[in-house]
Amino acid sequence: MANNIDSNEVKLTAKDFVTDQDVRWCPGCGDYSVLAQTQRVLPDLGLPKEKIVWISGIGCSSRFPYYMNTYGFHTIHGRAAAIATGTKLANPELSVWVATGDGDLLSIGGNHFIHTCRKNIDLKILLFNNRIYGLTKGQYSPTSEKGKVTKSSPYGSIDFPFNPVTLALGAEASFVARALDRDPKHLQYVIKRAAEHKGTAFVEIYQNCVIFNDGAYSSLSEKDTRDDNVLYLEHGKPMIFGKNKDKGIIVDGTTPKVVSLTEGKYSVNDLLVHNEFDKSVVLAYLLGQMSNHAEFPTPVGIFRQISKSTYHEDMEKQIQEVKAKRGEGDLEKLLFSGNTWEVK
Repeated sequence: MANNIDSNEVKLTAKDFVTDQDVRWCPGCGDYSVLAQTQRVLPDLGLPKEKIVWISGIGCSSRFPYYMNTYGFHTIHGRAAAIATGTKLANPELSVWVATGDGDLLSIGGNHFIHTCRKNIDLKILLFNNRIYGLTKGQYSPTSEKGKVTKSSPYGSIDFPFNPVTLALGAEASFVARALDRDPKHLQYVIKRAAEHKGTAFVEIYQNCVIFNDGAYSSLSEKDTRDDNVLYLEHGKPMIFGKNKDKGIIVDGTTPKVVSLTEGKYSVNDLLVHNEFDKSVVLAYLLGQMSNHAEFPTPVGIFRQISKSTYHEDMEKQIQEVKAKRGEGDLEKLLFSGNTWEVK
């Protein structure tokens, strides 16, 4: 489902989206990969740079607007989704993106995030999830695992962490996906799919913080372990994984289960087939829950994509319907209607 992209395509390259600002992230930070893949994807949209806006909150990821040669706004803690909503409603022709971190979006910004999803605001939200507060020097975040020892939890965090994918699904986001910073080709694919979607497109990116949470996703990114721990979701294809493609996922009743394809009991035909366009949220939610349990591989890719009207479309439709019935509004008449007082 294509977004409202200008038919008069502008031929740009990744270099056109690079600014003259020094990129100030720690050497080895996963943010570099997200920046590079995004700059490679945006030329494919065929949009002029002045029709693209990046909004961010606070955190290492929120420096993103400085490094994108588009319009941008580095805002305040947790408010990126709210400000991006205002930007989109004020000018629906813009392609509005949000760069945010797990502390920014899911802690103080959590309320704005869930309402952005349920309203289906036409935003592209990239969540850099390193499971830690990086900019403020290593406190535990809403996605840090239970028992995490940090500067703010010296005896281990007693919080249960958020699962961003299932949170977005529960809030009815119309596009929900996950990618890895260490898999650039797949990350590009997911970002492009998000860009093409009309509605709230949420992408969780597992991103490594080399200083305060190094190796948080090493089992998913290291060559010798990733194949046995990552499940790539592909629409219409059975869920196979493993170094030798010898394992798969079935559903036993309503419970997903890992099975072997080499023992003779199960074949590829028995495996669960992915359907990213399923209007029911059940399959996507089951997949989202798998990353909470060590016995399952971590799914990456598009969990769910559905089509429904966006907030700005419904708002514009309502305005036109009211105008047709009641005519153009009169601001002065509105201000002086009802109970008024004259102060002398």
